[in-house]
Amino acid sequence: MEFPPVPGTSFLPVSREDMDARGWKEVDFLMVSGDACVDHPSFGPAVIARVLESRGYRVGMIAQPDWRSKDAFLALGRPRLAALVSAGNLDSMLSRFTASKKGRSSDSYSPGGKSGLRPDRATIAYCSRIRECWKDIPLVIGGVEASLRRFAHYDYWSDSVRRSMLFDSQADLLVYGMGEKTIIEIADLLDRGAPVENLKTLRGTVCRVSSPPEIKKRVDVPSFEEVSADRRAFAEAFRLQSLEQDPFSGKTVIQPHGSAYILQNPPSFPLSEKEMDAIYDLPYTRTYHPSYEAEGGVPAIREVRFSLTSHRGCFGSCSFCAIHYHQGRIIQARSHESLLREARLLTTLPDFRGYIHDVGGPTANFRIPACGEQLVRGACKTRQCLYPTPCPKLRADHSDYLDLLRKIRALPGVKKVFIRSGIRYDYVLADRKTPFLEELCAHHVSGQLKVAPEHVSEGVLKLMGKSGRQVYERFMAEYGAMNEKLGKKQYIVPYFIASHPGAGLKEAVELAEFLRDVRFQPEQVQDFIPTPGSLSTCMYYTGLDPFTGEEVHVPRDRTERKMQRALLQYGEPRNRETVIQALKAAGREDLIGTGPLCLVKPQHREDGRRGGKDPRVFRKGKGEGTKRSGPGKARPR
Repeated sequence: MEFPPVPGTSFLPVSREDMDARGWKEVDFLMVSGDACVDHPSFGPAVIARVLESRGYRVGMIAQPDWRSKDAFLALGRPRLAALVSAGNLDSMLSRFTASKKGRSSDSYSPGGKSGLRPDRATIAYCSRIRECWKDIPLVIGGVEASLRRFAHYDYWSDSVRRSMLFDSQADLLVYGMGEKTIIEIADLLDRGAPVENLKTLRGTVCRVSSPPEIKKRVDVPSFEEVSADRRAFAEAFRLQSLEQDPFSGKTVIQPHGSAYILQNPPSFPLSEKEMDAIYDLPYTRTYHPSYEAEGGVPAIREVRFSLTSHRGCFGSCSFCAIHYHQGRIIQARSHESLLREARLLTTLPDFRGYIHDVGGPTANFRIPACGEQLVRGACKTRQCLYPTPCPKLRADHSDYLDLLRKIRALPGVKKVFIRSGIRYDYVLADRKTPFLEELCAHHVSGQLKVAPEHVSEGVLKLMGKSGRQVYERFMAEYGAMNEKLGKKQYIVPYFIASHPGAGLKEAVELAEFLRDVRFQPEQVQDFIPTPGSLSTCMYYTGLDPFTGEEVHVPRDRTERKMQRALLQYGEPRNRETVIQALKAAGREDLIGTGPLCLVKPQHREDGRRGGKDPRVFRKGKGEGTKRSGPGKARPR
């Protein structure tokens, strides 16, 4: 299927020919991205490029260049003001490798889904080539990869602590967070002739300094050398850094690296509704560059082509997620008018079939700030909004979101509006003022509602920062009752994480028993991947909870991780031997058998006389020699 551009829009230049067509002799900014060229507001490089364009700057795009030589980086010539580098929408190592450190077979952000079109640690590789081309050009890095690797960090794929990416990339500035306000400041200062080495105090940036400035509001954290040698120092550095990521209360953070220092300025202030609207109203073509058509386009566009981003930020603060570390905990929302304009635009596209795939953000039903105080003094340092129980000041209210959804589904040409970006069910349960659950079930679920309880063990959930098991069970009951009331057959599809810090075989068995009791076999299981910037990754590397100093069990052993994963899919025939091994190791052989509470049948007995299988067990029609039906796809009942 082709995904045509929005009529009247055009792509930013990707070649000299494109520049000539616009009458440009040079670009002001060169944007290098590890993703294919997709001009859509869900793609960070596209947003930054369009924001700069809206300010009158000429921006050229180089997407997924061949990093093995500098030739591809010279295609648009030397930029007048600066080169900007992003690895793309994901950390490049996560894009390339699985939890078991095997190469991924596909990459949805590349033409035709082909893997291998970006290098390891793409930001560093691209910057190295740019420095070969122009040693003196201002070089600015940003995006998720740079943002989450802005301090000394643990790198799972090399199993080592690495320096701040600002050092290894040779960049002048690192922009963390979403970056629109910051990049405009940088651009305007460079355009006025300010040297890049003077841009040391901008919010939302990290820079290198030879000596730390004398300022009162600063926090010094253990050095790169200390956190590399001492896991307790790493945990303490993480704790201190994480407490300063609020734009209202955050202080300057300084971390020594050898004879130099990393200096993180406080985060940018949240965008206003007007500023959010302006960003999403820019003239995106909303599709991939036509040069990819012969390869089948870029798969990532399919999920977002007819989706609406209603807000940013997440006050859920799950330990394994770094969204709040990148986007912040304070919700920044677009106006209804802006979202309705975009929805009407979608209905005019020739491939629109009447379905809005999503209206949401990091968490779909977080449309308003958790409390009014967040926009005045920031998010609390010592209190989460939902964990362990909803804060008394939490504004659990879906009124605005419901009003928005009703307006969108009433638009001419819109048949259905789905919610796919996930909801927090504990927030749903906390809201007793609106009929959100009823309208969710009646209008916005396509047969299956995806939610993320992640685990059921109280100890693991505590480390995850997630609500307790009883909260999920209560939601299951209310969701089931509501669908029964509406006469609908709709199910919950829960997501669970295997091998998260704190989860041993005992906890994995507890989760398997839960799945047995609710009669659900997950089709997919997510292995925990320690990605930079998250609390869970800190726990994985250090074996410590950085906020309590308590020891945490970490399932690093490949055999244990395999057993935990198998327990979540205990009904799969291919997992049978591993499940038995896990149950024996956990001392839960009572779950091996043919009783109603057993997870798996016993192993077949060996025939000691011939070393083969017991012929009494392997009669025709039984045993492993015949085809047996497995659980197949997830079938919640």
